[in-house]
Amino acid sequence: MRSRTTGGLSFHALTHAGRAREQNEDAYFANGEEGLFIVADGMGGASAGALAAEIVTEVLPLLIRRASASRRSSKSIVSKQSSREALCELSNELRRRSEGQPGLHGMGAAVVVAQIRGRRACITHLGDCRAYLQHGSSLERLTKDHSVVQLLLDSGELCPEKAATHPARNRLTRYVGMAGEPLPDSRVVDLQPGDKLLLCSDGLTAMVDDTEIFRMLKQRRSARRLCEELVGTANEAGGKDHVTVLLVTCPHDSMVARRSLSRNR
Repeated sequence: MRSRTTGGLSFHALTHAGRAREQNEDAYFANGEEGLFIVADGMGGASAGALAAEIVTEVLPLLIRRASASRRSSKSIVSKQSSREALCELSNELRRRSEGQPGLHGMGAAVVVAQIRGRRACITHLGDCRAYLQHGSSLERLTKDHSVVQLLLDSGELCPEKAATHPARNRLTRYVGMAGEPLPDSRVVDLQPGDKLLLCSDGLTAMVDDTEIFRMLKQRRSARRLCEELVGTANEAGGKDHVTVLLVTCPHDSMVARRSLSRNR
């Protein structure tokens, strides 16, 4: 569990093994000064999955920093290309590490990354970890799952009501560590004062639908309290998977002004 306010951003992260798993295969990274936030959901068995998520959260920040530096990106500008390059490099490296290693075959991870610079955020992902943006009376899902079920939904061969129980619901089409070119998706969104940005693993979204997530996010509670409620609701619904939530709250302009005045005194 981690909670902090830095660089004007308030954030909190919470991860839990769930009720059906002995080992937590999720991990997260949060750095408010950099505006860099990551949630990873490991796969490939308990040991391999936990290792994959750990590698992602330890190595990916370094690769993103290096990619940003090589492109001479301004600290005030988000770059989709930097996070894409970093994820592709990490995916190839993770696949090389697992090849021929006993117990590591099939090791990989679903990942979602948020890079925040000022009032803009770059969201990049592979797999079925998601990002949501809550703004006032609306909730927008910023990512589309890279999964077999999502392909079936897009083609009209599967209705949303049956997606949660489909036999292929856990099969990913893209992830870190996959064979071949990973092709991460990336987009940049504008942020407004008071917006909430949620990164999460599928341990939340498999148990809690978007309507319920929105109901909780629009409550005027601290990031810590909201994270506890999100994870608690997932576990109460069955907790069939490990669950991780990372919630970032954009400050109101008045709060930023007060912090600036206090620092200058």
